[in-house]
Amino acid sequence: MPHISKSIDVNVPVQAAYNQWTQFEDFPRCMEGVKEVRQSDPKRLLWRAEIGGKEVTWTAEITAQDPDRLIAWRSTSGARNEGTVAFEAVSPCRTRITLHLDYDPEGPLQSTGSMLGAVTARVDGDLQRFQEFIEARGAPTGAWRGEIVGDVVHEPGAPRPEVAP
Repeated sequence: MPHISKSIDVNVPVQAAYNQWTQFEDFPRCMEGVKEVRQSDPKRLLWRAEIGGKEVTWTAEITAQDPDRLIAWRSTSGARNEGTVAFEAVSPCRTRITLHLDYDPEGPLQSTGSMLGAVTARVDGDLQRFQEFIEARGAPTGAWRGEIVGDVVHEPGAPRPEVAP
């Protein structure tokens, strides 16, 4: 399974970068080929994108979400993919975003494109467009500040259940 790991620094506070990333339905505004992302609940996303000239759809599940630190996902239908995006405050007004992606190309065209670096180039471009988008706005379009740990969703502001020692 191919693996990509890329980082970019954005000139906004970590909370602004993280909050914008949680706005998955805005991804078509800054990610090449992404036509639509619909979030049905805090954990589930339906993606529609153009990859290698072909429209594809898949579903993904968020497996971990820790505000201002990490979002992890895995596909639950369509081509296999999974990864994490981590957020690190480099300074009060600068954030390093690190994306790790593992994926299985579907078919010979995607496999060839993967070998030629097309997916890596797209990820680089997507991170740069995200940087331009959030820096131009200066503030996120929204935020979801809940936490996800495995199958458990902790809504923002809800009391956390006590954990036995």
